[in-house]
Amino acid sequence: MIEKVIVLEDIDPVIFYGVNNANMQLIKALYPKLRIVARGNVVKVLGDEEEMCAFEENILKLERYCVEYNSLREETIIDIIKGNAPQAEKSGNVIVFSVTGKPIIPRSENQLKLVEAFRTHDMVFAIGPAGSGKTYTAIALAVRALKNKEIKKIILSRPAVEAGEKLGFLPGDMKEKIDPYLQPLYDALQDMIPAAKLQEYMDQNVIQIAPLAFMRGRTLNDAVVILDEAQNTTSAQIKMFLTRMGMNTKMIVTGDMTQIDLPSSQVSGLVQALRILKGVKGIAFIELNQKDIVRHKLVTKIVEAYDKYEKEQKAERERKKKETIAKTTTYESIN
Repeated sequence: MIEKVIVLEDIDPVIFYGVNNANMQLIKALYPKLRIVARGNVVKVLGDEEEMCAFEENILKLERYCVEYNSLREETIIDIIKGNAPQAEKSGNVIVFSVTGKPIIPRSENQLKLVEAFRTHDMVFAIGPAGSGKTYTAIALAVRALKNKEIKKIILSRPAVEAGEKLGFLPGDMKEKIDPYLQPLYDALQDMIPAAKLQEYMDQNVIQIAPLAFMRGRTLNDAVVILDEAQNTTSAQIKMFLTRMGMNTKMIVTGDMTQIDLPSSQVSGLVQALRILKGVKGIAFIELNQKDIVRHKLVTKIVEAYDKYEKEQKAERERKKKETIAKTTTYESIN
């Protein structure tokens, strides 16, 4: 008789052990010759060495399955322990599985291009309108890389630019003022990582969410780094961000050119970066459009309506400009 301690580092115990510990009770029933005690992410086993080796191999398979699919059902446990392949749940296009076990996949041709670009490039710019899935897809790619142990951390950032309201007039301390700007990033992570595990990652700085200003002076290694809402960066800010890139790091920069909240006198750092970096080897540029919008169908109609309005306004400005030039030319010729 020997005793062994197995540490399941990556699991969410709530998912792994099941409701009312049902999954662990089933595992114990399938190994009647072993004495198994589980607390948190630590499993202690006492029994025959050969039986214990088989148990350890299968419990680690269950751990990997649970991490990948964010779920663990009784039929899956039985299949794995009895040596049968669990029912195929994964298609080639799945990025990760949500906390409910639902596959998160590219839902448009350009989202798929973003996934492929991330695989082949260390830096990707994803530009598109609201609802086109650029940020959500980027975060899914980062979560997959973390789960596959390709990186050690995820860093998500946004510029805290005031869109109509002033930070100084918002209630609370600086963190409370800034958190609303970062909430969309939290929302996406909560879809993909169980709450307890996400909190653990954040407590250990495995996942970091911070305003862009906090990136200054850092060198980011072994990470996926995402800059969201990059259209609201200044030239200096985006240059600072892009030059934080360290070894074994990938960066995704997302932005929407139709939602620039900077003062009209200030050039968007993203607009400038796209011009400057065009043609640089190792950088991919993916453009998403209205066809990629995966929110409510009204979002597509709203984006199209605003695009039409802005084109009409531009045409009107051009018309007035030509009229002014014509009047000036006529006046000068008379005099």
